[in-house]
Amino acid sequence: MTDYEVSVQQLNDLLSDENGHFSMPSKDFNEVYPRILLGNESVATNVKLLQQLRVTHIINVAEGDSYMHVNTGAEYYVGTGIIYHGIPANDVEYFDLSVYFEEGADFIAQALAYDGDRGKVSNCKFSVQTLICSVMGEFKVHRVRFFDYMPSAIHALAFEPKRERIAAARADGSVEIYDVADNFFQEKVVPGREKRATEALAWVGERLFSAGLNGEIVEYDLDNHKVKYTLDAYGGPIWAIASNKQGTHLAVGCEDGTVKLFEVCEDKIQFERNLAKQKGRIISLSWHPSGLRIAAGMMDMIRVFDTETGQSVHRLLVERGIGTAKSKECVVWSVVYLSDGTIISGDSSGKVKIWDDCTGTLIKSHQVTKWDVLTLSASQDETSVVAGTSEGTVVQLQFISMVLGQEEKEWVRTRTFKNHTHDVRAVLEINMAIVSGGMDTQLVMRPLLDKIEVKTTATAFRKIHFPHRSLVSCAKKTGLLLFQYPTHLDLWRLGESDGTGMPGSSLAIKRKPEKLLHLKIKGEDHVCCSAVSPCGEWIAYSTVASFRLYRLHCDNNNVSITKISKLPKILSSANQICFSSDSSRLFVASTSSTVHVAALSQTECKLISSLKSKSGSGQAIHLLAASEDGKWLASANSAHEVHVYNLKKMKVHCTVPIYSSGVSAMAIHPTTNNLFVVHADQQLFEYSIDQKQYTDWSRVVQKNGLHHVWLERDTPVTNVTFSRKNPAHIVLHDMYMFCIIDQTLPLPDKKSQFYNQLTLRSLPEKERKSQSHAFKVCKTYKELLFAGLMEDQSLVVVERPLLDITAQLPPPVRQKKFAT
Repeated sequence: MTDYEVSVQQLNDLLSDENGHFSMPSKDFNEVYPRILLGNESVATNVKLLQQLRVTHIINVAEGDSYMHVNTGAEYYVGTGIIYHGIPANDVEYFDLSVYFEEGADFIAQALAYDGDRGKVSNCKFSVQTLICSVMGEFKVHRVRFFDYMPSAIHALAFEPKRERIAAARADGSVEIYDVADNFFQEKVVPGREKRATEALAWVGERLFSAGLNGEIVEYDLDNHKVKYTLDAYGGPIWAIASNKQGTHLAVGCEDGTVKLFEVCEDKIQFERNLAKQKGRIISLSWHPSGLRIAAGMMDMIRVFDTETGQSVHRLLVERGIGTAKSKECVVWSVVYLSDGTIISGDSSGKVKIWDDCTGTLIKSHQVTKWDVLTLSASQDETSVVAGTSEGTVVQLQFISMVLGQEEKEWVRTRTFKNHTHDVRAVLEINMAIVSGGMDTQLVMRPLLDKIEVKTTATAFRKIHFPHRSLVSCAKKTGLLLFQYPTHLDLWRLGESDGTGMPGSSLAIKRKPEKLLHLKIKGEDHVCCSAVSPCGEWIAYSTVASFRLYRLHCDNNNVSITKISKLPKILSSANQICFSSDSSRLFVASTSSTVHVAALSQTECKLISSLKSKSGSGQAIHLLAASEDGKWLASANSAHEVHVYNLKKMKVHCTVPIYSSGVSAMAIHPTTNNLFVVHADQQLFEYSIDQKQYTDWSRVVQKNGLHHVWLERDTPVTNVTFSRKNPAHIVLHDMYMFCIIDQTLPLPDKKSQFYNQLTLRSLPEKERKSQSHAFKVCKTYKELLFAGLMEDQSLVVVERPLLDITAQLPPPVRQKKFAT
């Protein structure tokens, strides 16, 4: 293409007008080279237009789901015959796009040499499709979209700097713990409870406390993923809780106008005294780092208290917004108290205000939104503050010098991020990122690029939509799916189809999927784990306070359940439940890091043994895996320990070497009895239980290293299963793809492409063979809650489209437009 070579200056001249300004395109697309169209987002998302233009290939050089990206993928064009390739580039001037030039050029070259057909697009709650994978051949896919999983809004966030953990409290009362250093892995979940809406969180060392509108202070037992105790503050609803930097006291802000101080003792907290009572509720709190003063946000004012005398030393009056009615109060939703005596507040007038606590005067005010500023957070060095607003934006203010070379600094608004659609209820600035959450239910990590020296997966932009654990249990032998909701369980039977079809096409439904059971949970505690047996005859679930076991009876179209009333007393609650492959045994991981083994018969459940590791760890077990021959059971806990038990001898057989990252998924191979383990940092290990050592394949993987595309994924693998037809095939999935690992093929090298299977099939046979490696990735199905193989080797994928979740959210704040 030497005839088309031009310099950068010539390109600038071509794209500029007579005044030197860049000319914007006048059309949505142009044919910039024979058979190559250059277009914008409106063209890329208009499937009908693409078909009219006879487009066969699309390369998206702005793949992603933020405002600067075009949110399409291979699944967007399923059934159209269009082959997709995505490049996750950011539309910012410092992004190095050149690293993708060769990859993009290769795809365009393949497109120009291609001649293909087109299909149709379909979208429904359930379908049976034909999928052709180059490694497994053709098989049926049950595409399920009737699991109406709905995450709860995020109300509060708190950061524990010693172990780099984030606690997130949701509206349903649940609390999640994320390990920042371990790819933001959700290592622990404390189940919610009815009428326990958490409003605020506070760490005291490695102890976690919360408070809510029920008036109770809660301390959590993080080892066993449950509430340790609750304490009534006797001040009505609690709006805020904060700990001093010394870790000796907690302060709570109450509805009755009191700030109550509690002394933090070794095993509990003890009420110490009230600070001077005020007229009106205490909405927000912040300690001075010295522990000598507390700033309290209220209606129309901020009170500053001396913690030694208990008296108010300052009253800072907050102005209401311009044009605000006199009867409408200004709510100080959040306050931050800095070590130099500066108080920063965010209020319902949309302002972030800077105050001097020595003089009690306002230094500066920033109008950051037309709506409410709901939350504030300061960086550890106190040079930056971020504010979350009710219009979904996060605004950063920095303490910087306005004139180069001058020492005098002031608080300046520097950045605005739009990562949410609804209220941002909680925000944190930690190390090199801003973490935020709110009413749209997603937890967002936004890297601060000016603080990042080396780009790694740990500093990547990410959104957490789904739990890092499975909420779906599958009865492989009978085609049943058990869906876990906080307050009930749903049991469904999969539909059936006839015939075969083209890849990606939907097959005729012979029998529609059927909802067999709706099991409502008694009591106020939410479900923490559940399981259905492989034969589909047993259902078990647990809350933090009770364990239930039911026998399922299916007679044609009649379904009934029988509760097993006599259970061993030791089965009081569970963190994880698992059945043996023949459904004759039940494995229950208790909160004391012990696994109880019970035998099941027609009418009873009898305890056989209790298994406990020799490590003495008190960390709760979050994963169980049983071998198909009934000989082995593996458990993984929050301390990254993986223990294997011999079920014939009922004792510990071995312990897998401890790895630095948490275990996100594991399973035991049905024929080799090798334990396959996936960690939160995307590393894979295969461990021979018989030989008590890593397999040769696993050693090769660790020696050569995994492909960077695999390691850079930002969602953990949550399920592993195996193919009976092909024992060398391992099937696993995360939120955005499922992958088949063929252990007979070579590992991908650094230059290998991770092609989607439909794209791989479109390549010439010679090139297809050259690109063949062990990892076969399929991105046809996304937003996956579950993917696994049934007894008949059909694949079940359970999707939860994010658009369906967004549709169930309340309307966001609407900005009034001109002349409306």
